[in-house]
Amino acid sequence: MADLSTASPPLAAPSFDELSRTYHAALHRVARGYEARADKQDDLVQEILIALHRALPSFEGRASVRTWVHRIAHNVAVDHVRRERRGSLAQTVTLDELEASADPRADTARIVDHKRTVERLAELVRTLRPLDRQVVLLHLEGMDPQEIADVTGLSPENVATKAHRIKRALATALGGAA
Repeated sequence: MADLSTASPPLAAPSFDELSRTYHAALHRVARGYEARADKQDDLVQEILIALHRALPSFEGRASVRTWVHRIAHNVAVDHVRRERRGSLAQTVTLDELEASADPRADTARIVDHKRTVERLAELVRTLRPLDRQVVLLHLEGMDPQEIADVTGLSPENVATKAHRIKRALATALGGAA
C-alpha cells in the first residue's frame, strides 16, 4: 500500500473576492490583448469573472491558482474573439504574414511617441492567431515557458520558440531590429 502521508495536498481554492482582487489588473490586460474597444474590454473582463466564479468550485489545486486563472481567462477571451468575428479568422494573420507586411523602408524616427507604439503593438497582438496571441500575452505577464506550457498545453520548448518568433515578428512589424 502506498504511503499517502508524503503526498502534498492540493492547493486550496481562494475565495472569489480574493481572485478578483489579486488578478484584477491581469484580467484587464488580457482583455486589452484580445479586444480593441474599451467598452467591449469591460464586457470581456466580466465574462472572465463569471467563468472564474462558475469554475471555482471545480478548482482541484493541480495547477497554481495563477495558471488556472490565466487558462480560464484566455479560453474565455478566445471564445469572445470567435463570437465577435463569427468564425471569420480572415482578419488574423500568421507570423510569416506579419513579418512580410512590415515595410523595411519604414521611418523608425516616426516611432518616438511611446503611447503610439504601445497602441500599435496592441493592434498587432490582436491580429495574431489565438494561440500566438495567448503565448505573447502570457509572456508579457511575466510567465516563464513552463507556466505558459501549463496554460496552453504546448511543450515549454515550443513555447520558447513561439515566443521568440512572435517577438521577432512584432519587432519587425514595428520597424525595429529583430
